[in-house]
Amino acid sequence: MAEPAGMGLGHIAVLLGAGVVAVPVFRKLQLGSVLGYLAAGLAIGPFGLAVFREPETILHVAEFGVVIFLFIIGLEMRPSRLWGLRREIFGLGAAQVLGAGLLLTLTGMAAGLSIPVAFIVAMGFVLSSTAVIMQMLDERGELGAPSGQRAVSILLLEDLAIVPLLAIVAVLGAAVAGAAETSGPPLWRTIGLAVGALVVVFVAGRWLTNPIFRFLARYGGREVMTAAALLVVVGSAWLMNEGGLSMAMGAFLAGVLLSESTFRHQLEADVEPFRAILLGLFFLSVGMSLDLAVVAADWRLVIGGVIAFMAVKAVAIYGVARLFRASEREAVERAVLFAQGGEFAFVLYAAALSAGVFDPRISAAATAVVILSMALTPLTSLATARLLPRETGEAGEAEGVEAAADLKGQVLIIGFGRFAQVVSQPLLARGVDVSIIENDVEMIQAASEFGFKVYYGDGARLDVLHASGAGHAEAVLVCIDKPEVADHIVALLKGEFPLTKVFVRAFDRGHSIRLIQAGADYQIRETFESALRFGEAVLVEMGLNEAEAADTIAEVRRRDDARLDLQLTGGLSAGRALMRGNMPTPRPEPYVTPRREGRLLNEDEAVAVEEA
Repeated sequence: MAEPAGMGLGHIAVLLGAGVVAVPVFRKLQLGSVLGYLAAGLAIGPFGLAVFREPETILHVAEFGVVIFLFIIGLEMRPSRLWGLRREIFGLGAAQVLGAGLLLTLTGMAAGLSIPVAFIVAMGFVLSSTAVIMQMLDERGELGAPSGQRAVSILLLEDLAIVPLLAIVAVLGAAVAGAAETSGPPLWRTIGLAVGALVVVFVAGRWLTNPIFRFLARYGGREVMTAAALLVVVGSAWLMNEGGLSMAMGAFLAGVLLSESTFRHQLEADVEPFRAILLGLFFLSVGMSLDLAVVAADWRLVIGGVIAFMAVKAVAIYGVARLFRASEREAVERAVLFAQGGEFAFVLYAAALSAGVFDPRISAAATAVVILSMALTPLTSLATARLLPRETGEAGEAEGVEAAADLKGQVLIIGFGRFAQVVSQPLLARGVDVSIIENDVEMIQAASEFGFKVYYGDGARLDVLHASGAGHAEAVLVCIDKPEVADHIVALLKGEFPLTKVFVRAFDRGHSIRLIQAGADYQIRETFESALRFGEAVLVEMGLNEAEAADTIAEVRRRDDARLDLQLTGGLSAGRALMRGNMPTPRPEPYVTPRREGRLLNEDEAVAVEEA
């Protein structure tokens, strides 16, 4: 069928339909969403049903999904935390890139490639797919784990490596052409542009973004805030791209600079839907880009290249991981996860073809090797996870501690500190079948002395949630005391088990707002009810009768509910006038509510706002 001049509604419907059909099927088969998208892209691409004949056009747009993904990762990575990973980024990451690059270059030379061609092919394959690895770590709930943070560090160094590699391609191109000088800009200008882009992004993120978002929160509206969030991502990515750096690196840096902003969670909520859709579109376009004609014509070269390069790279990664004292299991898992090429290889190979370092046959074959390696990674990771012995961590070494496996309780409790211990009492009093998981071995052992059977498991991991029976439970109670981890668990639960009721212990007001926006069925601030009961007891002791004290507490609760409703749409600063303060004011009436069209609401209007 002929390709239309533009993409119509029918093409958009095909893209969405391919993802909607393929991803649930592949996830049901436990093959992961990445492989589902890749297979769907291959099916509707030029070498399948040929609905799309130019996947490169879609790929350019879909790369924005990777950019947004890195921005969200940056929001979770505060500068102090990033500084703490400097050894992993510039030590572990550099060692992996150099070690794997050397072995892969030697492999290419052994296959008969010239030194320049073997080097560029090898270094393109060294740059692992940020999109594939991040998505798989996210689905497995490992992004926040130490092993996940080390993986992120390596990916960051690989993103940085694309800059000198592109410069090397330009030099090699000039050497191949026999030119005395290159037609591109001088090196000093390239370095100056890169440094300038970094400075602009740093200054804007450090001193301009917060005041601007504060102004927009007050006068702009929700849709303007969303547009501003996207502008931050696009602007930082564009500046870095203009400076010759990675767009994903620019977005990540912008996220890091905004990680301590009061608007961090609002930004993440605004851009998250775009990330999910565009990242899926990216994987679809990669699947479309697999040239089956090249694979058929040079199948020995392509298949042999995939096997040899993935095996050699895995050996190099395993050796570097063990050199940096990673455990046996982590070294194997990292080797399998990173034993692939990535999206930056497309950029590097295109530059090499343009510079005359590659001929079209080598470029097409190398690109096919990278795409096949990306498609095989979910399968090899799944096979590795099944072949490796079950990970029990500390649980395997502690007496009387069992890892969560095939639990079937009506209610699953994640975390068993003081809060969860109290929560469990009314459930157990009514005979509810409760399963409990906790990742603190000492807590598990202490709980057993009081008659509780608590299993070892990290609720932030998707495989542990499956093993703990989250898919069969009527309700999951997230009772941990770390807000960021609770947010991640809620996202996993709502994404993987949408029919399961999710009850969450909230840390503070901002956390409550995030949980509501994430779809939690019930949330409560951990100190709210106890503080109200405490205040009620004080009022009674001060001379109020119990009915008057109860009425006062009920009014405080109504005001708090009204304020929370306003904050859900207007941000944390909304509804401030619904709180009583002890600062003297000229207002005659203590019950004053927010302004509307330049005037203060009267008491009747304020009550209506509370009850709305």
